[in-house]
Amino acid sequence: METSAYAKDCPSRQILDRIGDTWSVLIVVMLADGPHRYTELAKRIEGVSPKMLTQTLRGLERDGLITRTVHAVVPPRVDYALTSLGQSLYALVEGLEKWAEAHIDDVQAARENYDAYSAK
Repeated sequence: METSAYAKDCPSRQILDRIGDTWSVLIVVMLADGPHRYTELAKRIEGVSPKMLTQTLRGLERDGLITRTVHAVVPPRVDYALTSLGQSLYALVEGLEKWAEAHIDDVQAARENYDAYSAK
């Protein structure tokens, strides 16, 4: 089977959509340092709604990038962790995170220049 991320029905495009999603990237980066509970993810990832966090976690689990472990304790405890496939993705996503943090000043300056020019 030939794959092309440019073809709208290609499964590889679906994967790019998943891993290019803001919440997916942040979840993968956060889970790189070990398993986390849902509440830890929700507190740390500002701006994500419970619905979007749940949807994203389910999608990442379905794609084999994370695992969901339910512990039989009271109250119930659920941990999310990267799979080996998820860890291989983190190796790529980590570079994006570092690039964004290292170049935010440059991007903000470019935005200000663009906005000032566009306002004329």
